Amino acid sequence: MSDGQAVFCTPLRVEARALRAGMSAPAADRVRHTGVGRARSLRAAQSAGLAHAPAVAAVGIAGALGADLQPGDIVVADAVHDVDGATSPQRCPGAPLLAASFRAAGLRVHVGTLVSTGHVVTGAERARLAATGALAVDMESAWLLPADQRPSAAVRVVADTAGEPLLRPATLARVRQALAVLPRLAPTLEAWARALGPRTALLAGPRSFCAGVDRAIDIVELALRQRGAPVYVRKQIVHNVHVVRDLEARGAIFVDEVDDVPEGATAVFSAHGVSPAVREAAADRQLQAIDATCPLVTKVHTEVRRFTDRGDTVIFIGHAGHEETEGTMGERPGNTVLVEDATDAATVTVPDPSQVSYLVQTTLSADEVEGIVDVLQTRFPALRAPASDDICYATTNRQHALRAVAADADVVLVIGSGNSSNSKRLVETAQRMGKPAHLVDDVGDVELDWFTGVDTVGITAGASAPTTLVDEIVGSLRGLGPVDVQERSVTTESVHFTLPKEVRQT
Repeated sequence: MSDGQAVFCTPLRVEARALRAGMSAPAADRVRHTGVGRARSLRAAQSAGLAHAPAVAAVGIAGALGADLQPGDIVVADAVHDVDGATSPQRCPGAPLLAASFRAAGLRVHVGTLVSTGHVVTGAERARLAATGALAVDMESAWLLPADQRPSAAVRVVADTAGEPLLRPATLARVRQALAVLPRLAPTLEAWARALGPRTALLAGPRSFCAGVDRAIDIVELALRQRGAPVYVRKQIVHNVHVVRDLEARGAIFVDEVDDVPEGATAVFSAHGVSPAVREAAADRQLQAIDATCPLVTKVHTEVRRFTDRGDTVIFIGHAGHEETEGTMGERPGNTVLVEDATDAATVTVPDPSQVSYLVQTTLSADEVEGIVDVLQTRFPALRAPASDDICYATTNRQHALRAVAADADVVLVIGSGNSSNSKRLVETAQRMGKPAHLVDDVGDVELDWFTGVDTVGITAGASAPTTLVDEIVGSLRGLGPVDVQERSVTTESVHFTLPKEVRQT
Protein backbone atom coordinates (compact mmCIF):
# COMPACT_ATOMS: atom_id res chain seq x y z
CA MET A 1 0.00 0.00 0.00
CA SER A 2 0.97 3.64 -0.41
CA ASP A 3 2.88 5.37 2.36
CA GLY A 4 0.68 8.40 1.74
CA GLN A 5 3.54 10.43 0.24
CA ALA A 6 1.42 12.21 -2.35
CA VAL A 7 2.64 15.65 -3.37
CA PHE A 8 0.21 18.58 -3.45
CA CYS A 9 1.16 21.27 -5.98
CA THR A 10 -0.04 24.85 -5.60
CA PRO A 11 0.94 27.56 -8.10
CA LEU A 12 0.80 30.51 -5.67
CA ARG A 13 2.46 30.87 -2.28
CA VAL A 14 -0.79 32.15 -0.85
CA GLU A 15 -2.53 28.99 -2.06
CA ALA A 16 0.17 26.85 -0.44
CA ARG A 17 -0.26 28.68 2.88
CA ALA A 18 -4.03 28.28 2.77
CA LEU A 19 -3.87 24.56 2.00
CA ARG A 20 -1.25 23.88 4.67
CA ALA A 21 -3.44 25.64 7.23
CA GLY A 22 -5.95 22.81 7.01
CA MET A 23 -3.49 19.91 6.93
CA SER A 24 -1.75 17.79 9.51
CA ALA A 25 1.98 18.43 9.84
CA PRO A 26 3.18 15.47 7.71
CA ALA A 27 0.81 16.33 4.85
CA ALA A 28 1.59 20.06 5.07
CA ASP A 29 5.24 19.23 4.47
CA ARG A 30 4.28 17.73 1.09
CA VAL A 31 2.62 20.91 -0.21
CA ARG A 32 4.82 22.39 -2.94
CA HIS A 33 4.70 25.92 -4.32
CA THR A 34 5.30 25.15 -8.01
CA GLY A 35 4.80 28.57 -9.63
CA VAL A 36 2.37 30.08 -12.10
CA GLY A 37 2.15 29.13 -15.75
CA ARG A 38 3.24 26.47 -18.19
CA ALA A 39 7.03 26.87 -17.99
CA ARG A 40 7.23 26.81 -14.20
CA SER A 41 4.80 23.88 -14.04
CA LEU A 42 6.86 21.86 -16.51
CA ARG A 43 10.06 22.54 -14.54
CA ALA A 44 8.34 21.50 -11.32
CA ALA A 45 6.97 18.30 -12.88
CA GLN A 46 10.48 17.34 -14.01
CA SER A 47 12.01 17.98 -10.60
CA ALA A 48 12.94 15.02 -8.41
CA GLY A 49 10.24 15.88 -5.90
CA LEU A 50 7.43 15.42 -8.41
CA ALA A 51 8.96 13.11 -10.99
CA HIS A 52 9.32 10.34 -8.39
CA ALA A 53 6.29 11.11 -6.24
CA PRO A 54 3.84 8.16 -5.95
CA ALA A 55 0.93 10.52 -6.65
CA VAL A 56 0.42 14.17 -7.55
CA ALA A 57 -2.48 16.51 -6.91
CA ALA A 58 -2.73 19.99 -8.47
CA VAL A 59 -4.64 22.24 -6.08
CA GLY A 60 -5.50 25.92 -6.18
CA ILE A 61 -7.95 28.45 -7.57
CA ALA A 62 -9.36 28.68 -11.09
CA GLY A 63 -11.66 30.59 -13.37
CA ALA A 64 -15.12 29.22 -14.06
CA LEU A 65 -16.26 28.42 -17.58
CA GLY A 66 -19.57 26.80 -16.69
CA ALA A 67 -22.35 29.33 -16.16
CA ASP A 68 -23.64 27.65 -12.99
CA LEU A 69 -20.32 27.77 -11.12
CA GLN A 70 -20.07 30.27 -8.28
CA PRO A 71 -17.12 31.64 -6.26
CA GLY A 72 -16.10 29.03 -3.70
CA ASP A 73 -17.40 26.08 -5.74
CA ILE A 74 -15.07 23.11 -6.16
CA VAL A 75 -14.13 21.66 -9.54
CA VAL A 76 -12.78 18.12 -9.37
CA ALA A 77 -11.33 17.24 -12.76
CA ASP A 78 -12.07 13.87 -14.32
CA ALA A 79 -10.00 15.00 -17.32
CA VAL A 80 -7.33 17.68 -17.77
CA HIS A 81 -5.88 18.97 -21.04
CA ASP A 82 -4.01 21.98 -22.27
CA VAL A 83 -5.69 24.41 -24.60
CA ASP A 84 -3.27 23.78 -27.47
CA GLY A 85 -3.31 19.99 -27.27
CA ALA A 86 0.48 19.89 -26.95
CA THR A 87 0.24 17.37 -24.10
CA SER A 88 -1.90 14.26 -23.95
CA PRO A 89 -5.17 14.67 -21.98
CA GLN A 90 -4.84 13.34 -18.44
CA ARG A 91 -7.64 11.19 -17.02
CA CYS A 92 -8.39 11.30 -13.30
CA PRO A 93 -10.57 8.23 -12.63
CA GLY A 94 -10.58 8.86 -8.89
CA ALA A 95 -12.51 12.12 -9.34
CA PRO A 96 -15.89 10.68 -8.20
CA LEU A 97 -14.37 9.48 -4.92
CA LEU A 98 -12.83 12.88 -4.22
CA ALA A 99 -16.04 14.66 -5.20
CA ALA A 100 -18.12 12.47 -2.88
CA SER A 101 -15.86 13.25 0.07
CA PHE A 102 -15.91 16.98 -0.64
CA ARG A 103 -19.71 16.90 -0.83
CA ALA A 104 -19.85 15.03 2.46
CA ALA A 105 -17.86 17.93 3.94
CA GLY A 106 -20.59 20.33 2.85
CA LEU A 107 -18.85 21.76 -0.21
CA ARG A 108 -20.52 22.49 -3.53
CA VAL A 109 -18.76 20.28 -6.07
CA HIS A 110 -18.70 19.88 -9.85
CA VAL A 111 -16.97 17.06 -11.74
CA GLY A 112 -15.79 17.59 -15.30
CA THR A 113 -13.04 18.75 -17.61
CA LEU A 114 -10.39 21.26 -16.56
CA VAL A 115 -8.46 23.06 -19.30
CA SER A 116 -5.07 24.72 -18.80
CA THR A 117 -3.80 27.72 -20.73
CA GLY A 118 -0.54 29.62 -20.76
CA HIS A 119 -2.18 32.96 -20.00
CA VAL A 120 -5.10 34.61 -18.24
CA VAL A 121 -8.32 33.96 -20.14
CA THR A 122 -10.98 36.64 -20.56
CA GLY A 123 -13.90 37.59 -22.77
CA ALA A 124 -14.38 35.79 -26.05
CA GLU A 125 -11.67 33.22 -25.36
CA ARG A 126 -13.40 32.18 -22.16
CA ALA A 127 -16.67 31.76 -24.04
CA ARG A 128 -14.91 29.65 -26.65
CA LEU A 129 -13.45 27.36 -24.02
CA ALA A 130 -16.82 27.08 -22.30
CA ALA A 131 -18.31 25.89 -25.59
CA THR A 132 -16.01 22.85 -25.46
CA GLY A 133 -17.78 21.66 -22.32
CA ALA A 134 -14.89 22.35 -19.95
CA LEU A 135 -15.96 23.52 -16.49
CA ALA A 136 -12.98 25.64 -15.47
CA VAL A 137 -9.64 27.00 -16.63
CA ASP A 138 -6.27 27.27 -14.89
CA MET A 139 -2.67 27.82 -15.96
CA GLU A 140 -0.88 24.77 -14.53
CA SER A 141 -2.68 21.44 -14.04
CA ALA A 142 -2.13 19.96 -17.51
CA TRP A 143 1.64 20.30 -17.10
CA LEU A 144 1.86 19.31 -13.43
CA LEU A 145 0.02 15.99 -13.52
CA PRO A 146 2.10 12.92 -14.42
CA ALA A 147 1.68 11.49 -17.91
CA ASP A 148 2.23 7.93 -16.65
CA GLN A 149 -0.15 5.71 -14.67
CA ARG A 150 0.54 7.24 -11.27
CA PRO A 151 -2.57 8.41 -9.41
CA SER A 152 -3.29 12.08 -9.94
CA ALA A 153 -5.93 14.65 -9.10
CA ALA A 154 -6.75 18.22 -10.03
CA VAL A 155 -8.91 20.16 -7.58
CA ARG A 156 -9.63 23.82 -8.11
CA VAL A 157 -11.72 26.35 -6.22
CA VAL A 158 -13.60 28.83 -8.38
CA ALA A 159 -12.47 32.42 -7.89
CA ASP A 160 -13.79 34.36 -10.89
CA THR A 161 -16.98 33.35 -12.66
CA ALA A 162 -18.06 33.26 -16.27
CA GLY A 163 -19.65 36.43 -17.56
CA GLU A 164 -18.02 38.68 -14.95
CA PRO A 165 -15.21 41.08 -15.92
CA LEU A 166 -11.92 39.75 -14.59
CA LEU A 167 -9.89 42.92 -14.16
CA ARG A 168 -11.85 44.79 -11.53
CA PRO A 169 -11.66 45.25 -7.71
CA ALA A 170 -14.49 42.76 -7.04
CA THR A 171 -12.25 39.98 -8.36
CA LEU A 172 -9.98 40.35 -5.31
CA ALA A 173 -12.91 39.66 -2.99
CA ARG A 174 -13.77 36.52 -4.96
CA VAL A 175 -10.15 35.35 -4.83
CA ARG A 176 -10.15 35.76 -1.04
CA GLN A 177 -13.38 33.78 -0.91
CA ALA A 178 -11.80 30.97 -2.91
CA LEU A 179 -8.63 30.96 -0.81
CA ALA A 180 -10.76 30.62 2.33
CA VAL A 181 -12.12 27.33 0.96
CA LEU A 182 -8.69 25.75 0.36
CA PRO A 183 -8.14 24.66 4.01
CA ARG A 184 -11.47 22.80 3.85
CA LEU A 185 -10.09 20.63 1.05
CA ALA A 186 -7.25 19.35 3.21
CA PRO A 187 -8.99 16.49 5.12
CA THR A 188 -10.26 14.90 1.92
CA LEU A 189 -6.93 15.30 0.14
CA GLU A 190 -5.21 13.61 3.07
CA ALA A 191 -7.77 10.79 3.00
CA TRP A 192 -7.09 10.40 -0.72
CA ALA A 193 -3.36 10.13 -0.04
CA ARG A 194 -3.90 7.52 2.69
CA ALA A 195 -6.08 5.44 0.35
CA LEU A 196 -3.54 5.28 -2.47
CA GLY A 197 -1.99 2.01 -3.50
CA PRO A 198 -2.48 -1.16 -5.54
CA ARG A 199 -5.31 -3.46 -4.53
CA THR A 200 -7.43 -6.38 -5.63
CA ALA A 201 -11.14 -6.09 -6.42
CA LEU A 202 -13.04 -9.34 -5.94
CA LEU A 203 -16.31 -9.28 -7.87
CA ALA A 204 -19.05 -11.59 -6.66
CA GLY A 205 -20.86 -13.58 -9.30
CA PRO A 206 -23.71 -13.59 -9.81
CA ARG A 207 -24.50 -9.97 -8.95
CA SER A 208 -26.79 -7.20 -10.14
CA PHE A 209 -30.08 -7.74 -12.02
CA CYS A 210 -32.00 -10.98 -11.59
CA ALA A 211 -34.57 -12.34 -14.03
CA GLY A 212 -37.48 -10.80 -12.13
CA VAL A 213 -35.92 -7.35 -12.18
CA ASP A 214 -35.01 -7.62 -15.86
CA ARG A 215 -38.59 -8.63 -16.61
CA ALA A 216 -40.10 -5.74 -14.61
CA ILE A 217 -37.89 -3.13 -16.28
CA ASP A 218 -38.60 -4.63 -19.71
CA ILE A 219 -42.33 -4.37 -19.04
CA VAL A 220 -42.16 -0.63 -18.34
CA GLU A 221 -39.87 0.00 -21.31
CA LEU A 222 -42.13 -1.98 -23.65
CA ALA A 223 -45.24 -0.24 -22.34
CA LEU A 224 -43.63 3.14 -23.03
CA ARG A 225 -42.58 2.04 -26.50
CA GLN A 226 -45.90 0.50 -27.44
CA ARG A 227 -48.31 2.92 -25.76
CA GLY A 228 -46.32 6.10 -25.45
CA ALA A 229 -45.67 8.24 -22.40
CA PRO A 230 -46.81 8.60 -19.78
CA VAL A 231 -47.02 5.15 -18.27
CA TYR A 232 -47.86 5.11 -14.57
CA VAL A 233 -46.09 2.74 -12.16
CA ARG A 234 -47.43 2.01 -8.70
CA LYS A 235 -44.51 2.28 -6.26
CA GLN A 236 -40.93 1.85 -7.47
CA ILE A 237 -40.85 -0.77 -10.21
CA VAL A 238 -37.78 -2.20 -8.44
CA HIS A 239 -35.99 -0.81 -5.43
CA ASN A 240 -33.22 1.15 -7.09
CA VAL A 241 -33.02 4.90 -7.47
CA HIS A 242 -30.99 4.73 -10.70
CA VAL A 243 -33.50 2.47 -12.41
CA VAL A 244 -36.36 4.73 -11.34
CA ARG A 245 -34.62 7.89 -12.55
CA ASP A 246 -33.83 6.32 -15.91
CA LEU A 247 -37.43 5.24 -16.46
CA GLU A 248 -38.70 8.64 -15.32
CA ALA A 249 -36.51 10.25 -17.97
CA ARG A 250 -38.22 8.03 -20.57
CA GLY A 251 -41.71 8.99 -19.49
CA ALA A 252 -42.67 6.74 -16.59
CA ILE A 253 -44.51 8.38 -13.72
CA PHE A 254 -44.22 6.70 -10.33
CA VAL A 255 -47.15 7.03 -7.93
CA ASP A 256 -47.92 5.75 -4.45
CA GLU A 257 -51.40 4.45 -5.15
CA VAL A 258 -53.63 3.72 -8.14
CA ASP A 259 -55.88 6.59 -7.00
CA ASP A 260 -53.10 8.88 -8.27
CA VAL A 261 -53.44 7.47 -11.81
CA PRO A 262 -55.85 9.18 -14.24
CA GLU A 263 -58.85 7.03 -15.09
CA GLY A 264 -58.29 4.79 -18.08
CA ALA A 265 -54.50 5.27 -18.12
CA THR A 266 -51.88 2.51 -18.26
CA ALA A 267 -50.68 1.41 -14.83
CA VAL A 268 -47.91 -1.08 -14.08
CA PHE A 269 -47.78 -2.98 -10.79
CA SER A 270 -44.24 -3.23 -9.42
CA ALA A 271 -42.15 -6.39 -9.18
CA HIS A 272 -42.96 -6.68 -5.46
CA GLY A 273 -46.62 -7.56 -6.05
CA VAL A 274 -49.92 -6.03 -4.97
CA SER A 275 -52.90 -7.14 -2.93
CA PRO A 276 -56.33 -7.96 -4.41
CA ALA A 277 -57.57 -4.63 -3.00
CA VAL A 278 -55.12 -2.76 -5.26
CA ARG A 279 -56.25 -4.77 -8.28
CA GLU A 280 -59.88 -3.97 -7.49
CA ALA A 281 -59.10 -0.26 -7.11
CA ALA A 282 -57.37 -0.31 -10.51
CA ALA A 283 -60.37 -2.00 -12.09
CA ASP A 284 -62.73 0.56 -10.55
CA ARG A 285 -60.71 3.31 -12.26
CA GLN A 286 -60.75 1.35 -15.53
CA LEU A 287 -56.96 1.35 -15.64
CA GLN A 288 -55.11 -0.64 -18.26
CA ALA A 289 -53.21 -2.67 -15.69
CA ILE A 290 -50.00 -4.54 -16.48
CA ASP A 291 -48.68 -6.84 -13.78
CA ALA A 292 -44.89 -6.80 -13.40
CA THR A 293 -44.94 -8.90 -10.21
CA CYS A 294 -41.98 -11.27 -10.11
CA PRO A 295 -43.25 -14.81 -10.75
CA LEU A 296 -41.48 -15.97 -7.59
CA VAL A 297 -43.48 -13.46 -5.56
CA THR A 298 -46.63 -14.60 -7.35
CA LYS A 299 -45.81 -18.14 -6.14
CA VAL A 300 -45.92 -16.94 -2.52
CA HIS A 301 -49.25 -15.17 -3.14
CA THR A 302 -50.63 -18.45 -4.45
CA GLU A 303 -49.38 -20.29 -1.37
CA VAL A 304 -51.07 -17.80 0.96
CA ARG A 305 -54.38 -18.42 -0.72
CA ARG A 306 -53.95 -22.20 -0.73
CA PHE A 307 -52.77 -22.45 2.89
CA THR A 308 -55.48 -20.20 4.30
CA ASP A 309 -58.18 -21.86 2.22
CA ARG A 310 -57.33 -25.18 3.89
CA GLY A 311 -57.86 -23.53 7.28
CA ASP A 312 -54.33 -22.50 8.26
CA THR A 313 -53.18 -19.30 9.86
CA VAL A 314 -50.17 -18.20 7.82
CA ILE A 315 -47.20 -16.76 9.67
CA PHE A 316 -45.46 -14.53 7.15
CA ILE A 317 -41.77 -13.97 7.83
CA GLY A 318 -40.92 -10.60 6.38
CA HIS A 319 -40.35 -6.91 7.03
CA ALA A 320 -43.17 -4.55 7.95
CA GLY A 321 -43.83 -1.84 5.39
CA HIS A 322 -42.10 -3.61 2.51
CA GLU A 323 -44.27 -3.71 -0.60
CA GLU A 324 -43.87 -7.47 -0.92
CA THR A 325 -45.05 -7.99 2.65
CA GLU A 326 -48.05 -5.73 2.17
CA GLY A 327 -49.03 -7.32 -1.11
CA THR A 328 -48.65 -10.91 0.10
CA MET A 329 -50.45 -10.45 3.40
CA GLY A 330 -53.13 -8.48 1.56
CA GLU A 331 -54.21 -11.74 -0.11
CA ARG A 332 -55.77 -12.95 3.16
CA PRO A 333 -55.38 -10.16 5.72
CA GLY A 334 -57.62 -11.84 8.27
CA ASN A 335 -55.65 -15.09 8.25
CA THR A 336 -52.03 -13.95 8.14
CA VAL A 337 -49.76 -12.63 10.87
CA LEU A 338 -46.37 -10.96 10.43
CA VAL A 339 -43.21 -12.13 12.17
CA GLU A 340 -40.09 -10.00 11.59
CA ASP A 341 -37.52 -11.67 13.83
CA ALA A 342 -36.91 -14.35 16.44
CA THR A 343 -38.35 -12.14 19.17
CA ASP A 344 -41.63 -11.89 17.30
CA ALA A 345 -41.54 -15.64 16.68
CA ALA A 346 -41.25 -16.27 20.44
CA THR A 347 -44.42 -14.32 21.21
CA VAL A 348 -46.70 -14.68 18.18
CA THR A 349 -50.09 -16.33 18.80
CA VAL A 350 -52.46 -18.12 16.42
CA PRO A 351 -56.07 -19.25 16.89
CA ASP A 352 -55.30 -22.95 16.37
CA PRO A 353 -51.70 -24.16 16.84
CA SER A 354 -52.55 -27.33 14.94
CA GLN A 355 -53.49 -25.33 11.83
CA VAL A 356 -50.51 -23.10 11.14
CA SER A 357 -48.00 -22.70 8.32
CA TYR A 358 -45.32 -20.21 7.39
CA LEU A 359 -44.21 -18.37 4.27
CA VAL A 360 -41.22 -16.11 3.65
CA GLN A 361 -40.52 -12.81 1.92
CA THR A 362 -38.43 -13.73 -1.11
CA THR A 363 -35.56 -11.31 -0.44
CA LEU A 364 -34.57 -12.37 3.08
CA SER A 365 -31.35 -14.02 4.22
CA ALA A 366 -31.48 -17.79 4.55
CA ASP A 367 -29.51 -17.56 7.82
CA GLU A 368 -31.97 -15.03 9.19
CA VAL A 369 -35.00 -17.13 8.28
CA GLU A 370 -33.54 -20.36 9.63
CA GLY A 371 -33.31 -18.97 13.15
CA ILE A 372 -36.86 -17.65 13.04
CA VAL A 373 -38.25 -20.94 11.74
CA ASP A 374 -36.43 -22.85 14.49
CA VAL A 375 -38.28 -20.79 17.11
CA LEU A 376 -41.60 -21.25 15.37
CA GLN A 377 -41.16 -25.01 15.04
CA THR A 378 -40.40 -25.29 18.74
CA ARG A 379 -43.57 -23.40 19.63
CA PHE A 380 -45.79 -24.96 16.95
CA PRO A 381 -44.85 -28.61 16.31
CA ALA A 382 -47.56 -28.86 13.63
CA LEU A 383 -46.08 -25.95 11.67
CA ARG A 384 -46.18 -26.61 7.95
CA ALA A 385 -43.61 -25.29 5.47
CA PRO A 386 -44.00 -24.33 1.82
CA ALA A 387 -43.32 -27.15 -0.63
CA SER A 388 -40.20 -25.32 -1.85
CA ASP A 389 -38.02 -22.51 -0.51
CA ASP A 390 -39.69 -19.10 -0.79
CA ILE A 391 -36.38 -17.20 -0.76
CA CYS A 392 -35.72 -16.61 -4.43
CA TYR A 393 -32.84 -18.24 -6.26
CA ALA A 394 -31.27 -14.86 -7.04
CA THR A 395 -31.23 -13.78 -3.39
CA THR A 396 -29.65 -17.07 -2.35
CA ASN A 397 -27.11 -17.03 -5.18
CA ARG A 398 -26.01 -13.49 -4.38
CA GLN A 399 -25.59 -14.34 -0.72
CA HIS A 400 -23.47 -17.39 -1.55
CA ALA A 401 -21.38 -15.31 -3.96
CA LEU A 402 -20.97 -12.57 -1.37
CA ARG A 403 -19.60 -15.08 1.13
CA ALA A 404 -17.07 -16.26 -1.46
CA VAL A 405 -15.57 -12.79 -1.88
CA ALA A 406 -16.03 -11.56 1.70
CA ALA A 407 -13.91 -14.42 3.02
CA ASP A 408 -10.82 -12.86 1.40
CA ALA A 409 -11.80 -9.18 1.47
CA ASP A 410 -10.67 -6.46 3.87
CA VAL A 411 -13.80 -4.44 3.17
CA VAL A 412 -17.01 -5.19 1.28
CA LEU A 413 -19.08 -2.82 -0.87
CA VAL A 414 -22.68 -3.78 -1.66
CA ILE A 415 -24.24 -1.67 -4.39
CA GLY A 416 -27.93 -1.13 -3.88
CA SER A 417 -30.48 1.39 -2.66
CA GLY A 418 -31.41 1.76 0.98
CA ASN A 419 -34.92 0.36 0.46
CA SER A 420 -33.63 -2.77 -1.28
CA SER A 421 -34.22 -5.70 1.06
CA ASN A 422 -31.96 -8.15 -0.74
CA SER A 423 -29.13 -5.59 -0.82
CA LYS A 424 -29.38 -4.94 2.91
CA ARG A 425 -29.30 -8.69 3.55
CA LEU A 426 -26.01 -8.86 1.62
CA VAL A 427 -24.49 -6.25 3.91
CA GLU A 428 -25.68 -8.17 6.95
CA THR A 429 -24.25 -11.40 5.55
CA ALA A 430 -20.79 -9.83 5.26
CA GLN A 431 -21.05 -8.27 8.70
CA ARG A 432 -21.93 -11.62 10.25
CA MET A 433 -18.62 -12.84 8.79
CA GLY A 434 -16.87 -10.07 10.72
CA LYS A 435 -16.16 -7.94 7.65
CA PRO A 436 -16.62 -4.16 7.38
CA ALA A 437 -19.43 -3.82 4.83
CA HIS A 438 -21.16 -0.79 3.35
CA LEU A 439 -24.35 -0.33 1.34
CA VAL A 440 -23.83 2.28 -1.39
CA ASP A 441 -26.20 3.56 -4.05
CA ASP A 442 -23.26 4.42 -6.29
CA VAL A 443 -19.71 5.75 -6.18
CA GLY A 444 -21.04 8.96 -4.64
CA ASP A 445 -21.64 7.10 -1.36
CA VAL A 446 -18.16 5.59 -1.17
CA GLU A 447 -15.79 7.04 1.44
CA LEU A 448 -12.04 7.27 0.88
CA ASP A 449 -11.24 6.33 4.46
CA TRP A 450 -12.70 2.86 3.86
CA PHE A 451 -9.62 2.01 1.78
CA THR A 452 -6.87 3.04 4.18
CA GLY A 453 -4.70 -0.02 4.69
CA VAL A 454 -7.01 -2.12 2.51
CA ASP A 455 -5.49 -4.51 -0.01
CA THR A 456 -8.62 -6.38 -1.13
CA VAL A 457 -12.11 -5.02 -1.76
CA GLY A 458 -15.09 -7.32 -2.19
CA ILE A 459 -17.78 -5.89 -4.46
CA THR A 460 -21.27 -7.09 -5.26
CA ALA A 461 -24.58 -5.58 -6.33
CA GLY A 462 -28.09 -6.37 -5.18
CA ALA A 463 -30.58 -7.92 -7.57
CA SER A 464 -32.09 -4.53 -8.44
CA ALA A 465 -28.82 -2.62 -9.01
CA PRO A 466 -27.50 -2.03 -12.56
CA THR A 467 -24.17 -3.68 -13.31
CA THR A 468 -22.85 -0.37 -14.68
CA LEU A 469 -22.60 0.86 -11.09
CA VAL A 470 -20.09 -1.91 -10.36
CA ASP A 471 -18.01 -0.79 -13.34
CA GLU A 472 -18.07 2.81 -12.12
CA ILE A 473 -16.81 1.90 -8.66
CA VAL A 474 -14.03 -0.31 -10.03
CA GLY A 475 -13.07 2.51 -12.39
CA SER A 476 -12.88 4.96 -9.50
CA LEU A 477 -10.69 2.60 -7.50
CA ARG A 478 -8.22 2.70 -10.40
CA GLY A 479 -7.77 6.36 -9.57
CA LEU A 480 -6.14 5.25 -6.31
CA GLY A 481 -3.70 2.84 -7.92
CA PRO A 482 -3.54 -0.35 -10.00
CA VAL A 483 -6.52 -2.68 -9.51
CA ASP A 484 -6.38 -6.41 -10.14
CA VAL A 485 -9.99 -7.38 -10.90
CA GLN A 486 -10.89 -10.99 -10.11
CA GLU A 487 -14.27 -12.60 -10.67
CA ARG A 488 -15.51 -15.07 -8.04
CA SER A 489 -18.50 -16.86 -9.54
CA VAL A 490 -20.37 -19.54 -7.59
CA THR A 491 -22.99 -20.31 -10.23
CA THR A 492 -24.39 -19.22 -13.58
CA GLU A 493 -27.97 -18.02 -13.78
CA SER A 494 -30.04 -18.89 -16.83
CA VAL A 495 -33.55 -18.18 -15.53
CA HIS A 496 -35.86 -16.26 -17.84
CA PHE A 497 -39.46 -15.25 -17.14
CA THR A 498 -42.12 -14.80 -19.80
CA LEU A 499 -43.52 -11.30 -20.29
CA PRO A 500 -47.21 -10.66 -19.59
CA LYS A 501 -49.54 -10.78 -22.59
CA GLU A 502 -50.20 -7.02 -22.43
CA VAL A 503 -46.70 -6.22 -23.71
CA ARG A 504 -45.67 -9.49 -25.29
CA GLN A 505 -44.51 -9.03 -28.85
CA THR A 506 -45.53 -11.69 -31.35
